[in-house]
Amino acid sequence: MAQPLEGRTAIVTGAGRGLGRAEALELARLGARVVVNDFGQPGRDGSGTASAAPAEQVAEEIRAAGGQAVAHTGDVADHQQAGALVQLALDTYGRLDVLVNNAGILRDRMVFSMTEDEWDSVIRVHLKGHFNTTHFAAAHWRARSKETGGPVFGRIVNTSSEAFLAGSAGQPNYAAAKGGIVGLTTSTALALAKYGVRTNAICPRARTRMTEDVFAGFEVPDDGQPDPLAPEHVAPLVGYLASPAAAGINGQLLVVHGGMVAIAERPRIAAKFDTAKDVFSYEELDGLLTPYYAERPAHETFAAAEVLGLKHD
Repeated sequence: MAQPLEGRTAIVTGAGRGLGRAEALELARLGARVVVNDFGQPGRDGSGTASAAPAEQVAEEIRAAGGQAVAHTGDVADHQQAGALVQLALDTYGRLDVLVNNAGILRDRMVFSMTEDEWDSVIRVHLKGHFNTTHFAAAHWRARSKETGGPVFGRIVNTSSEAFLAGSAGQPNYAAAKGGIVGLTTSTALALAKYGVRTNAICPRARTRMTEDVFAGFEVPDDGQPDPLAPEHVAPLVGYLASPAAAGINGQLLVVHGGMVAIAERPRIAAKFDTAKDVFSYEELDGLLTPYYAERPAHETFAAAEVLGLKHD
């Protein structure tokens, strides 16, 4: 029986470790030829000397299992290197069908202590990195669509975070970048739909090098039970969104972890007030908004987080 992604080519960024590695292996298992990208810096903050080893090791793991894979060790936050990544897929396999944007770093600090470099570096890798690869992949698919005179097969899966959904006090740069990725996702989904491309985002929760301290109190079960925070819980959703079966899904945000997938709604209007005059006055707004918020428990502000099982201190 043919695999869902047989004959397709996929790029996975940040695929040398953790989530990206699990996603690359799953796409290969589903039949895709995979371009494994990882800049290979050892520090989760983007520090250390870049190395080809992480990407090469995952590519070799795919080949050893009978799949096809090639490694790319460039920095996707660099516009030209991101273009070279897309070109590598085209030169090696003759086509590009799937782009999974996963690469990222952390430089956590409270907003009043964060340096400009800590802000810029995280925005650069996460948000600009997503844009760079998306730009080149989108240009390729648009050109192919114009050449063929019809829609083409294209899938983009972006990586956001629950830090965007619920806030994260010590991660203003990360939360902002992940929120920006959702905006990039919905904009790209609208722009590329007519060419046949589907663009979605996931908010994964998994135990990786980047989240080792976040889940410090949730250790791997020692009773033989599966780890609910294993990256392998996330990878199947990425494989599904990359497949032909997901043709009807576009511009969506899905939360995934430990055997659960939740579909996040776009923000809805909770209440609406109209001025009794031509223009609101301070006094009128005070009379309307102040009692409205006073009557609602503070936890209602985090309703989405509660649904997803998050805890706020």
